[in-house]
Amino acid sequence: MREKWAFLENTPQDAAINMALDEALLHWHRKGEIPPALRFYRWNKPTLSIGYFQKVDGKIDFQGMKKHHCQLVRRMTGGSAVLHEDELTYSIVISEEHERVASSIRQAYYDLSKGILRAYQLLGIQVDYASEQISKERSTICFEQPAFYELVANGKKISGNAQIRKRGILLQHGSIPISMNVEMLFDLFQFSTEQLKKRKKQGFYKKATTINTELGEKQSYEVVRNAFQQGFSEILNIELEPITLTDEQWKEVYQIAEANYSENNIKGAVSHV
Repeated sequence: MREKWAFLENTPQDAAINMALDEALLHWHRKGEIPPALRFYRWNKPTLSIGYFQKVDGKIDFQGMKKHHCQLVRRMTGGSAVLHEDELTYSIVISEEHERVASSIRQAYYDLSKGILRAYQLLGIQVDYASEQISKERSTICFEQPAFYELVANGKKISGNAQIRKRGILLQHGSIPISMNVEMLFDLFQFSTEQLKKRKKQGFYKKATTINTELGEKQSYEVVRNAFQQGFSEILNIELEPITLTDEQWKEVYQIAEANYSENNIKGAVSHV
């Protein structure tokens, strides 16, 4: 018998609202107000999300952000910066006590990522797990380097994921790029010289890929969304029941957005859940 999970898919939202809604789902699941949940979402403007501990000063090019009308938000999860634009973004909220959640962070990543792997297969893309022999060199840009159990296609990173555990609840969210504006991406960071920027940009094409690149043709959001909904449902053996947020729940989301994810909070860390 399939376990019933909540499924939420909202219209494209502001960066702060998107991050606040993930945090709200974590709260609601901890309080028993919703079952385990899967969420799909999009962004109403290009957005650079930075990791919880990631530095901004000397790293982010704010003129580039302004040029591309790009929003900036600090995630509650760690990792490097991700440009969210033409993509499907997902989040999973589930108790650490759930039988599907391993105590090991790496194993939990692996178990939950099986749904992502299956979705790529449904799209016709052959993917593999990143080797455990990956470089330990840190990068400011997420898609320059796969982490353990992230997925690669033809040796290039094709998705980015991050995870956090708070008060017994696990939140994992990730970026599934359909296409990627690499010119915009590299305009959002500071480099010591233009030559270094050019060299890094050229090297990036050898390290990262997207759904459109791998398939050689443009895919609609709807096609990608259907594949990932099926992939998660099959592998996790769950039945997804759509939920609609109440006015009170949306009010809570807006309060979290203002308190934790407004631009005034970028240089600091978001408050603990």
